[in-house]
This record gives sequence, C-alpha cells and structure tokens, in this order.
Amino acid sequence: MRIVLISGLSGSGKSIALRLLEDVGFICVDNLPIELLPPLIHHYQSTGVTQLGVSVDIRSRFRFPELFTLIQTLRLQGHCVDVLFLTATEQVLLRRFSETRRSHPLAKERQTLQESMAAERDYMSALASQAYILDTSLLSASQLRCDVQEWLDLPKVAMHIVLESFGFKFGPPQGLDFVFDVRCLPNPFYDHTLRPYTGLDLPIVDFFIHQPLMQEMIDDIAVFLGRWLPEMEKESRSYVNIGIGCTGGQHRSVYIVESLARKLKDYDVLVRHRQLDGVGDEKPL
Repeated sequence: MRIVLISGLSGSGKSIALRLLEDVGFICVDNLPIELLPPLIHHYQSTGVTQLGVSVDIRSRFRFPELFTLIQTLRLQGHCVDVLFLTATEQVLLRRFSETRRSHPLAKERQTLQESMAAERDYMSALASQAYILDTSLLSASQLRCDVQEWLDLPKVAMHIVLESFGFKFGPPQGLDFVFDVRCLPNPFYDHTLRPYTGLDLPIVDFFIHQPLMQEMIDDIAVFLGRWLPEMEKESRSYVNIGIGCTGGQHRSVYIVESLARKLKDYDVLVRHRQLDGVGDEKPL
C-alpha cells in the first residue's frame, strides 16, 4: 500500500494537500492517532484499497520515537511510506490565522498566538528532520497542489467540463461559470416543418450547417474556451459549468452544445440538455 503522511505547522496548508490526495483517489483521514494507523491499514488492505493519506499534526500529540518506529515497521512490511512536512514563516502564518480567524490548536493552553506557534514549531521540529519539507510561504493553493503532485508523482486530475443547453424562458441553470446567449441566431422554431425536431435530429443539423452565423458562433465560443480553460485548469479547478441558452432550449442551444463537445475532446466533457431531459421546464418565467 502507498501511504502518505502529511504533517506540518498549523496554517501551512495540510488540508489543501490532503484534499489533493483525495482528488486523485487516495482514502484520506485527518488527525488520526498514530496508534490507530496499523489497524486502519489492515482494514483498507482487506477491502482492496491501495492508497492511503493520513494527516498527523500537533493535535494528535504523538510521540516521535513511536512514530518513527511505526514508519520503519511499515516500510519493512513492504508499504511505500512518504512523509511530507509543510511549513511557512511566522509572518505568513500570522496573516493566515488573521484572515481565517481560526484559533490555534494550542490556544487553549492560555498562550498568545505567537507563543502557540513557537511551541508548535519546536515540538514538530523532530518530525521535520525526517520528512520532505515544503515551505508554502509564497505558494498559492493551486501552486501548493502542483508542488505536492509533482513530488509524489501523482497523476494529473482531469478537469470536468459540463456543457448544458437550456431555454431562457425557463430561467438559466444554477452554478454556471459561463453563460452564452445564442438567441440572436436563426431559429428553426419558426419553420413549421422543423419545429417538432430538436438539435439532435438530422433536419435541424442540416438546417444549421447552412447557417454561417451559427458556425461563427460555435467557432468564437470554442476559441474563447480554448484560451481560458487551460488557465482555469492551472488553478486546479475540478469542474467548469458552461451554459448555452436559446429561447426554448430545443434547437440552437442543443446543436451548439453537441458541436462544442466534439471540439473539446481533450477534456472530460459531460453533456446535458435541460429541456430535452425534462428538467426545469415546469413553467416559463
């Protein structure tokens, strides 16, 4: 089993690192007493789990000789054990605690924040000497994720693209990152021979293929997404929700979503047609 122990100073980014492990398929446990690690490993091994991430920090109040012995034992048993220690400067940690307004784990011992931080740094120094140290003082959350990902040689997390067609007369879906209004394009609804079809049907596809404005709209949206989706991917976004809206959500938006899905083949694309799926069309606004 591959086991990653994440430790470090409070406010240094342990939660971000642990969430990264979870995103790439690790089973993750926060603030686990080290005495429970062997039975936890045994349990997950019996269920076929091969990757485990565990956060160990000042809250556990573990004894270092016991932890070091446990790590050695696990390695002798054939487990791959990596230990990551996150740290940051005192000034940066003070700013982060001020921004989040969270209390320090040692605050209950009637100490100032600076005294608590100094006591924690002194207590955790023994573990830092036995781990890979990553200073997060100058790192954003996405940069921290990238550095941890690179050090552990973890697979890249694919960004999921959700393309959803909808009708504006029923209101736009919630949670969209981008909304493109395509009501300016030619509407086959006004052709009575085409009205019964949808953007998935061949008569509508043939109609739009011969509409230059439709093709220009698709190309322009594709260029825009091709420019900015990679930038969003760098920020470790998990999902990007893109809405394409026409009047009724039957023809233009459906056709464009299908066309864009083919152009975004390098991403993990999920296609949804809200009005065709019967969602959200109970009553027009």
